[in-house]
Order: sequence, then structure tokens, then C-alpha cells
Amino acid sequence: MEPIRRFPPALYAAALESWSFLDFAGKSPLFTSPFGDVFFQADNGFWFLDVLAGELNHQWSTQDELNAELNSRSGQDEYLMISLAGQAESSGLQPGEGEVYSFRVPPVLGGATEVSNIEVSDFVVALDIAGQIRKQVLTLPPGTPVSGISLS
Repeated sequence: MEPIRRFPPALYAAALESWSFLDFAGKSPLFTSPFGDVFFQADNGFWFLDVLAGELNHQWSTQDELNAELNSRSGQDEYLMISLAGQAESSGLQPGEGEVYSFRVPPVLGGATEVSNIEVSDFVVALDIAGQIRKQVLTLPPGTPVSGISLS
């Protein structure tokens, strides 16, 4: 299993279009987790787009801090979801070139973060759909029932 996925700049640009409600100015995508979470580099350090939480956060000031985090068991579980990715691979799911793991029913819509809810998806499609959903639920109060999601 590849714990880190890399894509050409054009694919990152396409995948992140629907995430326009976040500020990517001055940030360059470096790589993704097996689930398409994107790690960025900027002048002030390294940022993490958490697709499940729908958040972009400044996480590390230096490359050494980022490397140390991703080389730790807790960092691998938190940022790469390595245990869940390993379970998905053991169940026969293997992303090909240009693909990542995604959730059939996104957790923000009540889907479980377990192997039975994981599928292999095209990176651009998976991230674009996740961004569209996040944008639509952005202003809802916590606990609001969600129905009628539409994707463009």
C-alpha cells in the first residue's frame, strides 16, 4: 500500500476547484493521503486539507516537523488513516494510478469510517464531490438532518 500519493499539478487544480471556500493562496500541493487529504507547502510551513472535516489547517512550521509527524504511528493514523487504508487493501481494494480511497456515503452525511463504506475512486472526482458536499453543508448547524444533496 502506498501511504503517500502524488499527482500532477493539473489534477490537484481540478480536484480542488470545488473547495474554493477555503484559502489556497500561496499554497502548493505536495502529496495526498491514501484518502485524498492534501498536504500543502507554503512560505509559512505546511498545511493539511482534512477532507473528512472539511478544514484547511496550518499544521507544521518545518519539513522536519512534518516528517516526524508522518513517521510516527499516531501521525500516520491521524493524517494518513493508515490503519483503515491497510484494512481496505486487505479486503481487496487497491487504488490504481490517479485513484484514492473514498467513502461511498461520506461521513459528513452519516456514513461510517469503516472498510464496508470504502471504495476506490478517481482522485479528481472524489475530492471534487467531497468539496461540493462540504460547501453545501458548511453553514448548517451541527446535527441538522441532511437530504437532497445535489452535485454539479
